[in-house]
Amino acid sequence: MVRMATDLTAYFKRIGFSGPARTDLDTLRAIVAAHNRSIPFENLDPLLGIPVVDLSFGALHDKLVDRRRGGYCYEHNGLLGYVLEQLGFGVDRLAGRVVWMKEPDAPLPAQTHNVLAVTVPGQDERYLVDVGFGGQTLSSPIRLAAGPVQETRHEPYRLLEHGDGLVLQAQIRGDWKPLYTFTTEPRPCIDLEVGSWYVSTYPESIFVVGLTAALITDDARINLRGRNLAIHSRGETERVRFDTAGQVLDALEGRFGIDLTDLGAHVDLKARVDEVLDA
Repeated sequence: MVRMATDLTAYFKRIGFSGPARTDLDTLRAIVAAHNRSIPFENLDPLLGIPVVDLSFGALHDKLVDRRRGGYCYEHNGLLGYVLEQLGFGVDRLAGRVVWMKEPDAPLPAQTHNVLAVTVPGQDERYLVDVGFGGQTLSSPIRLAAGPVQETRHEPYRLLEHGDGLVLQAQIRGDWKPLYTFTTEPRPCIDLEVGSWYVSTYPESIFVVGLTAALITDDARINLRGRNLAIHSRGETERVRFDTAGQVLDALEGRFGIDLTDLGAHVDLKARVDEVLDA
């Protein structure tokens, strides 16, 4: 228990959260916001052929906190789930299917997304929490209820009934865009480990064949895909196109705060990034 308390202190320092760490909705919102602006979404491990399988608290804390890396949904929501449980929130881990940027008649995607259903003690209502959906990550918890439009620190969102579950939609430039579908049935850890192994090793996975990174500040979404950086803020978008892999690495360190020394020889990383600049 002492080790866990120490690790939580380090996590709060990593995200710049000074508390108090109460089990109420305001604290949940504050932790989600601090996590989003401090720990980047990134896929450097799968890109370099390193599978992401160990989703234990120790492994996730070591990577995202101690080594100052980022990760993808299984890592972000995995770590946050452990933290919220230790604070006394109720946490269920759910699985989803990503439909963002897909045609309505596209083949059914695999369950390769992980989100959290969080209960605040003393409340009947549950909240959808997701700090791991890259450039379109939820910037605030929303009620896990179909129907009403729900405001966040960025775009409005809503949940609609979809088959035996729900679909999350975001309002982007006036249009409602579906992000992912999911059911509210809790998933065991082994299912999440299999999903993470799949998306970090499948030869055609977007995390294996291309570079992506994202960070959400209080008023902007910063997205990197290959050589292309986009900063979306207050209804406007600034775009930067990098000429070299070296410039991309500089952005990963400078813009996203990723400690690249954790990945060993820069020459290997630079060579791999150069291969996927236009992927």
